[in-house]
Amino acid sequence: MKKVIYLLIFFILAGVITMRVIENNTAPKLGVQNGELKPLGSRPNSVSTQTDKPDKQVKSIAFDIEAKQQMQKVQNVIDAMPGAKILQQSDHYLYAVFTSPLMRFKDDVEVYLDDEQKLIHFRSASRVGYSDLGVNRKRYEDFARRLSVLSQ
Repeated sequence: MKKVIYLLIFFILAGVITMRVIENNTAPKLGVQNGELKPLGSRPNSVSTQTDKPDKQVKSIAFDIEAKQQMQKVQNVIDAMPGAKILQQSDHYLYAVFTSPLMRFKDDVEVYLDDEQKLIHFRSASRVGYSDLGVNRKRYEDFARRLSVLSQ
C-alpha cells in the first residue's frame, strides 16, 4: 500500500513539474494593437504603464527625440540588463524575455514607443506563478533609472 501512495505522489509531482516547465517555455501572444499592449491578467505578477489597476501600474516615460533614436537607447538599456534576450524589435516596439538565474523562470517584457504622445509604455509579466515578489516592478524601476542616466 505504501508503494502505491509513493507512486501516486511521484506521478502527481511529476505532472505538476511538467506542466510548470511547459507553461514557462510557452511564449504568450503579445504585441501592440490599437496603441495598446496586452492587458494584464488578474495575478499580482506583472506591471504595465497601460493599466488602471493601482497595484500594477507604473508611470509612462516621456521622450523628446525621434522614435528610432529612442528605441536605440531602449535597446541599449535592455541589452545591459541581467538575464535579458531581445527577441523582436522595430522602430516602435521591443519584446524581450528575461530569465532568472537560479530557477530559469521567464518573464516577458514589452516596450512600446507612442510617437504621437511621445511616451514610452512598458509591460513586464511573469509567465508562471501567482506572485512575482515585486520582481517586475523592480525591473521597471531599473529600466527607467538606466534610461534616465543614458538620456542625460
